[in-house]
Amino acid sequence: MTIGLWCVLIGILMPLLWTGLAKSMGRYDLRANQHPRDFLAKLSGPASRANAAQLNSFEAFPAFAAAVLVAQYAHAPQHSIDRLAIAWVVLRLIYGALYIANLAALRSLVWFSGMACVVGLFVIAA
Repeated sequence: MTIGLWCVLIGILMPLLWTGLAKSMGRYDLRANQHPRDFLAKLSGPASRANAAQLNSFEAFPAFAAAVLVAQYAHAPQHSIDRLAIAWVVLRLIYGALYIANLAALRSLVWFSGMACVVGLFVIAA
């Protein structure tokens, strides 16, 4: 399996990191597991922002996965696919950390950079 495809797997799992942080910061317990979405919706502060990072991860992932698969299918240079995919993963991790830290302007810049990686994957597939 290529590095780009490993990055797709990491992208699938990344929301679990953010929800885990949201739950741990929000003092999640077995009772909260009866209605986990209600629990997450009631969070505030950094825990709420970690949940928002989780939701944004779900939103950002499909375009990334499609871009990697299109680039692979088009036989784009593998080193380019891998570099852009790794950059996307790193940027998404930074994005989540900035979200939790409430650094909105910098977070938006990192989000845009991650989307540039997605666009780049489609461009190298052309």
